[in-house]
Amino acid sequence: MAHSTRETERKYEPPADGITWLPELAGVGPVAELADQGVQNLDAVYYDTEDLRLARSRASLRRRTGGTDAGWHLKLPLPGDSREEIQAPLSSEEVPEELRDLTLSRTRGAPLRPVIRIRSTRSLHHLLGAEGEVLAELSVDDVTAEALLDDGGRATWKEMEVELAEHGDAALLDTVEKALREHGVDRAQSPSKVGRGLRETTTLLNGTTDTRDDVPPGSAGDHVLAYVDRLAGALRDLDPAVRRELPDSVHQMRTTARRLRGCLRSYRSVLDREATAPVRRDLKWLANELGVERDHEVLRERLTTGVSELPGELLLGPVEARLRTWDAARRTEARRRTLDTLASPRYLNLLDNLQALRDAPPLRTKAAGDPRKVLGKALLKEYERLAARMEPALDMTPGPQRNTAIHDARKAAKRLRYAAEAARPALGKPAARLGRRAKAVQQVSGAQHDSVVTCGVLRDLAVSAHAAGEPGFTWGLLYGQERASARSRERRLPEAWARVRVAARPKKLRG
Repeated sequence: MAHSTRETERKYEPPADGITWLPELAGVGPVAELADQGVQNLDAVYYDTEDLRLARSRASLRRRTGGTDAGWHLKLPLPGDSREEIQAPLSSEEVPEELRDLTLSRTRGAPLRPVIRIRSTRSLHHLLGAEGEVLAELSVDDVTAEALLDDGGRATWKEMEVELAEHGDAALLDTVEKALREHGVDRAQSPSKVGRGLRETTTLLNGTTDTRDDVPPGSAGDHVLAYVDRLAGALRDLDPAVRRELPDSVHQMRTTARRLRGCLRSYRSVLDREATAPVRRDLKWLANELGVERDHEVLRERLTTGVSELPGELLLGPVEARLRTWDAARRTEARRRTLDTLASPRYLNLLDNLQALRDAPPLRTKAAGDPRKVLGKALLKEYERLAARMEPALDMTPGPQRNTAIHDARKAAKRLRYAAEAARPALGKPAARLGRRAKAVQQVSGAQHDSVVTCGVLRDLAVSAHAAGEPGFTWGLLYGQERASARSRERRLPEAWARVRVAARPKKLRG
């Protein structure tokens, strides 16, 4: 069974002028003592695809023996100096299935194989606080890297590593680094052994050709591609979190897929619509499949909160038990559907197509144009699409048809919001303002939609309770609350919409 830890560390190069490699750190900040922990011999074989897809996405997978944490280690990047390390026990030389699944969004189904062997002789020290507590580990490594790919070579080097102890204060790294620099010890250029080893023993990570020489810096295409790159990377990085059922991960991945699809749709003047159509279709499919689990999460939270906030005397019948039964049946099915989606050939094909889109974007002529004009015009078109849906919806009388119309307008508001996000670096405050106000419309109409959907579920629960001879009072009470909430959101929608209309003035957006 794999388990996860967070590691925060920095690597350093030996001093070039012969100054002491391991300076005295006692008295530096909270460090009271530098305690020698002896020498360890570490032997790690790193696995990757033939074209190093893990390394290119700043991830690594190794099987290591020696030291205190021998086993399989999958390292995934986090912001700053941190990485998440997912560990599994030593087994055969076959990659554990659980870790293999967690690499799929990066490997895209390509087989994993040994690519480099790294052996280290490590002198380990603990940085101790005044009470003898371990603040961080400092290791000095003699490293030998041997490529296991065809035509690979061999490399050796020395490095120092400072890793925070669990729950350590990140400020300690800055304090220690300042002391190290005073002794001629500087940060290493490569943040990982495997990255440095592959660069020094192979040519696969060196001399990467820029396939976007025809995209002028600061152009409309440059801005759109930067947004696509960020979201495609986020989609890839969220995959392991969704597989492990981490909080809010399904919601984030679904929203990322929608943002990507919205960007490709809104900026068809920049990226060829025929070339991006298959990607847009598959992103819509992915968002819909993830939506089954996400929608259930939202409903479960609303219903659980609604029941928990009622006084005990208003809970008539086995309300909580029926709610748990409803939740269990649907949660299991929703989770299975999510995992089936991430294991499907269509999903892996989507990841392949997204990577191809990033590597060789299908640019149109306007990609080289002034971003204020090109992106501003696209934003105005999205606003016009929203207006064509919102205005009729607001004129309708309350009821099912109006609910559907508001929901359709909400989708258009999301597309406008996402298009504004992509345009914000180029258009500045006008795009940011429009995005915020479109988000407000989305949130108000979204809350209205959630109440409408919840009303339908409450009615079904009431019918089931009645058929079982249980009181329906509590379900009816909750239904009334949700219906009142939906009406309240509808009354707020015209004001939110009026603010969008002001922010979408053509002169502001076109520059």
